[in-house]
Amino acid sequence: MGGVIQTDRVQGCTLEAGPDSFLSVKPAALELIRALGLSDQVIGSNDHLRVTFVRRNGKLVPLPDGLMMMVPTKIMPLVTTELLSWPTKLRMGLELLRLPSRNSQDRSVSDFIASRYGQETVDYLAEPLLSGIYGGDPGALSVGSVLPRFVELAKKYGSLTRGVLAERAKAAKKSGPNATPPLFSTLKGGLGQLVDALGVAIRGKAQMWQTRVQRVERKGAEFRLKVDKDWVTTDRLVVACEAHSAATLLAGVDPRLAELLGTVDYSSAMTVALGFDAADFAIPPVGFGFLVPKKERRRVMACTWVGTKFSYRVPEGKIVARCSLGGTSDAGALEESDEAITAAVLSELQEIAGVTAQPRFTRIARWPKSMAQYTVGHAARLAEIQARVAAIPGLYLAGNAYTGIGIPDCIRMGRAAAEAIVKSAKP
Repeated sequence: MGGVIQTDRVQGCTLEAGPDSFLSVKPAALELIRALGLSDQVIGSNDHLRVTFVRRNGKLVPLPDGLMMMVPTKIMPLVTTELLSWPTKLRMGLELLRLPSRNSQDRSVSDFIASRYGQETVDYLAEPLLSGIYGGDPGALSVGSVLPRFVELAKKYGSLTRGVLAERAKAAKKSGPNATPPLFSTLKGGLGQLVDALGVAIRGKAQMWQTRVQRVERKGAEFRLKVDKDWVTTDRLVVACEAHSAATLLAGVDPRLAELLGTVDYSSAMTVALGFDAADFAIPPVGFGFLVPKKERRRVMACTWVGTKFSYRVPEGKIVARCSLGGTSDAGALEESDEAITAAVLSELQEIAGVTAQPRFTRIARWPKSMAQYTVGHAARLAEIQARVAAIPGLYLAGNAYTGIGIPDCIRMGRAAAEAIVKSAKP
């Protein structure tokens, strides 16, 4: 259970092998947490310490204050930042004059952002920010599926900056100025608490097989699943694995559906957690961590200082660096030995953070083909997938390949499938 959600404790440190948190503004995760009686375990990110750096020309430069993804909302931080050149800053200012767009054609994130703010914004904002989420290439990702809110703002307001400020003002009127939630939320003991609580909640109410399904067949109104040497029959089936695995399973149910599922690209991910004594750092790390754009990248895409981002994660006197590797540009990293990966990460941390000591512990997690890529044309593909699934009574899909890759998105899709099953079972 839990898939990529795995929590470990080492030397008093809480380590997440997969995701470490979820976006607070998406309600599905918090709703499930409340239903499981874990509300008192929810903690938010330490946003008063939230500074994220981007590496440029060998230096760590803080992201300008007021930035929403790559959209600036404050003038002075944009004017004074060393992250962007003056031509790009001027272009960002002129974007305020942009008229509403009626272009409904899907295009890449790179094309969308570059047309407004220039290529430098893609290279030093969009690419490193999206690499941490999708591990993908903004030149291939669909802006309509990855940044749908920005597309809506462009149609309504023209200028993204004007749109973000207007929508923010509306939200403040509704909820009040002091109601802003933390950017990220998680659980005190790690997200593994959520998985454990789910296991307790369904105990005695569900039969579980910790094994691989080899084949799915459709027989009349029922599905037959080959599980080891046995066959399991059911009239309702939720397929909640990666799309490439779903494609293999459903090839005998609907070949065209399987073909569509097989075209959903995935990137691979790796997390490397290294624990140090605080005394190992001549200068303690500042902020949540740093991003390394592809133009400056060797192996590390991003690094989080775990104890700064969340309380209850790292005891006093310890520092944990959680680094991300892999993605579409470095899938081969997952095939390298633990020793080679640790040496590569340490080399970069020595250069960037100045730590020369060997880590007190290291934990490496590999997640091959785990992060769905919503490439250009994803919306059209998704529409056909949904139409074909709707034509097969009793079949449901959930997971990160469809309408969101985060934890709240997956919970929302799983809940929708469950509600549809309950509704269909009523007389």
